[in-house]
Amino acid sequence: MIAAAHELFYQHGVRATGVDRIIAEAGVTKVTFYRHFPTKDDLVLAYLAARHEHWMRWFTDALARYRAEQTLSGRQHQPFAPLLRALEDWFWNPEFRGCAFINAAAELGATLPGALELTAAHKREMVAEIATLLPEAQRGKIAMAAGLAVDGAIIRAQTGADEAAQALEALRTALAALAKTFQG
Repeated sequence: MIAAAHELFYQHGVRATGVDRIIAEAGVTKVTFYRHFPTKDDLVLAYLAARHEHWMRWFTDALARYRAEQTLSGRQHQPFAPLLRALEDWFWNPEFRGCAFINAAAELGATLPGALELTAAHKREMVAEIATLLPEAQRGKIAMAAGLAVDGAIIRAQTGADEAAQALEALRTALAALAKTFQG
């Protein structure tokens, strides 16, 4: 059920996806569904928790892979290069529909406070992972600024391929300026 909800919520939105469609996609009965998720809100929270685990695992792995690639190539260390490569992969994925957490927060607002709490926690963890790319003494505010720039790029990229390319280029410029703040 979570897998069906994940696909439908991410592709079509939380409000646009009804419980009956999820039940049909999951191939379960209504009784089974409601035994696991008494309300749609319960399912939305479970979806966001699962999405967080899935996306953070991918993000952490992608940053590590591109960091190792940069190290092996002997190129000059560019702290945000792994981040840009990971986001480029994600933005060009045909299934990309932006950030599930930004989308859920925009759709649900304060109607589901648990979703906002999960969104805030997800963003804190994303920023913490970005911080690992930076020298320890420079992590705090620069990682937060980079995270905000990433969120803006995600929203822009969501609007189309041309916008995704422009978002990546603008993000590259913003991250280069941030990197200069601690390089000298």
